[in-house]
Amino acid sequence: MNGTIQAPTIEYALLSPMLIVFGAAIIGVLVEAFAPRYLRKSIHVPLTLLALLGAFVTTILTAANGLPDKAAAMGAVAVDGPSLFIWGIILILAFVSALLINDDEQFVAQAAAVPGSPDEEEAVRSGFAQTEVYPLLLFAVGGMLLFPASNDLLVMFVALEVMSLPLYLLCGLARRRRLLSQEASVKYFLLGAFSSAFFLYGMALVYGYAGSIDLKAIADSLGTVAGQDTLLLIGTAMLGVGLLFKIGAAPFQAWKPDVYQGAPTAVTALMASTVLVAAFGAVLRVFWVALGGLEWNWQPVMWGVAILTMIVGAILAITQTDIKRMLAYSSVAHAGFLLTGVIAIGTFEQNAQALSAILFYLAAYGFTTVGAFAVVTMVRDAGGEAGHLSRWAGLGKRSPVLAGIFAFFLLAFAGIPLTSGFFGKYAVFAAAVAGNALPLVVVGVVSSAIAAFFYVRVIVLMFFSEPAADGPTIAAPTVGTSAVVALAAAATVVLGVFPQPVLDLADQAASALFIR
Repeated sequence: MNGTIQAPTIEYALLSPMLIVFGAAIIGVLVEAFAPRYLRKSIHVPLTLLALLGAFVTTILTAANGLPDKAAAMGAVAVDGPSLFIWGIILILAFVSALLINDDEQFVAQAAAVPGSPDEEEAVRSGFAQTEVYPLLLFAVGGMLLFPASNDLLVMFVALEVMSLPLYLLCGLARRRRLLSQEASVKYFLLGAFSSAFFLYGMALVYGYAGSIDLKAIADSLGTVAGQDTLLLIGTAMLGVGLLFKIGAAPFQAWKPDVYQGAPTAVTALMASTVLVAAFGAVLRVFWVALGGLEWNWQPVMWGVAILTMIVGAILAITQTDIKRMLAYSSVAHAGFLLTGVIAIGTFEQNAQALSAILFYLAAYGFTTVGAFAVVTMVRDAGGEAGHLSRWAGLGKRSPVLAGIFAFFLLAFAGIPLTSGFFGKYAVFAAAVAGNALPLVVVGVVSSAIAAFFYVRVIVLMFFSEPAADGPTIAAPTVGTSAVVALAAAATVVLGVFPQPVLDLADQAASALFIR
């Protein structure tokens, strides 16, 4: 009797962060369906923030109560140290992004209206706001929580879709530059659908090889099934395409600059931080848990992808004239740096070191990214945000504090000492050296030097150029935007000056690796 009651109770406790987020998302849908329009935002904002905060608290409590030795939900969800650390990062970054999203100026009044049509003008005059942004945000975050914790490929595919579909919609809700925003949404949807199809077909082929979609069963089948290696190798390649698309690794990065540029900047901040964290968690679980015994086959390919990603991200960022596109290619380069840690697979100690480094890097990069995009939302022209780099000339003389904060974030991206980016890159590169990937580290250091050029170029433009007479204005930040910038700057400083507590947490989360 006790066993039949206790087991479901334990599983509900383990899954409570996801259950809270999905439950709040469902309540948000009901609010959209039945609450009067004028009340919706006043319900959605506290509901979203409380759900994210409650999920974060339950994540901490779950970690404090000890980790299980087997997967939950009939073996479908692995709540282990890496999952809980990733959940914590995602929930904090989603909470911060929700504060940034709480700005009606970024979102269209009525998404269904044709850009420039009388219907859209009427919606703007009526003061309509897109309150469905909040349940879409919660559904996306719920998918992000499930994605890196999935212990079988089918659940991972479902999580991929639950995470992606709301983001496709959110990308098309920009208040200004409507056609660019809708174009970004369509591109993201079409390319995302192709990548999901690759993942699904790869899953089918791996199932044909292993007879199971469970990650542990796939790992156990490696080397024991004869005559089916073609299925396994093609399936692995297709799974890799689906996952590498989500992190924006080359040559699957084409969607990133267009989507980052066209989406509302608050949504861009959410995607650039949380999606990368969730996707890398899924990459690690697939390639380390299910395909860890196949590393001699996928490691050479991953070497090439990591090198290409770092070089493409660093070089193409130099050619960009739009600030959001530049940050998009910067994100591509950082995905390459993180892949050096994924490749550093070897002994148990090497794996734990690499996993800890990746977790710390994701936390450091996520905060800096959200802060950088929060600054972008405040630099505006008459037509909206001042995206072109030429408009940022002399910003340090117009608003020295804002320009200084943005310069600090750029230096963190470059990996300058006393910023979080320095310790993130150092940890990942040290793990790669320990994993016998020294040539990869050399490429990473060279790419970092190239990347530093375009970061410094923006800083020089802001502080050593004369501002144009018709230059952009600095919008008075909302309370939420101010809090986002302050939190991101504080996290970047703390993780750069005193990173040891977070490094210890990452070490503890990675100490037992993944549940198998």
